[in-house]
Amino acid sequence: MINQVLLYIASLFLVFWGIAHLFPTKSVVKGFGDISIDNKRIITMEWITEGLALIFIGLIVASVTAIDKSHIISKTVYQLSFLMLSLMAVVSLFTGVKIDFLPYKLCPIIFISASILIILGCYI
Repeated sequence: MINQVLLYIASLFLVFWGIAHLFPTKSVVKGFGDISIDNKRIITMEWITEGLALIFIGLIVASVTAIDKSHIISKTVYQLSFLMLSLMAVVSLFTGVKIDFLPYKLCPIIFISASILIILGCYI
């Protein structure tokens, strides 16, 4: 039972943070100042893509948990989600954490927290 709670909490973190990426996209792009339209499109694409990826990971973890958390496919989803979130956290640690904007500094914390909750939920 506790493992399901951990998995659902991780899913909620990820879906919330993914949605939180989608809303400020326009203002984030404006924050880069006068840049080319191509650069604006790239930044927009990257913000939306990261938000959607987080939402997807959260929903897939919640879905396999709801169906059968002990199935081998569920375990594989948990392990791959842990790996992906850990990699995203490392990238964020080397890039976003150096930026003076609080949400960038929160990304690695949220990614690592969610990945730890998922791996604990998988093996407890």
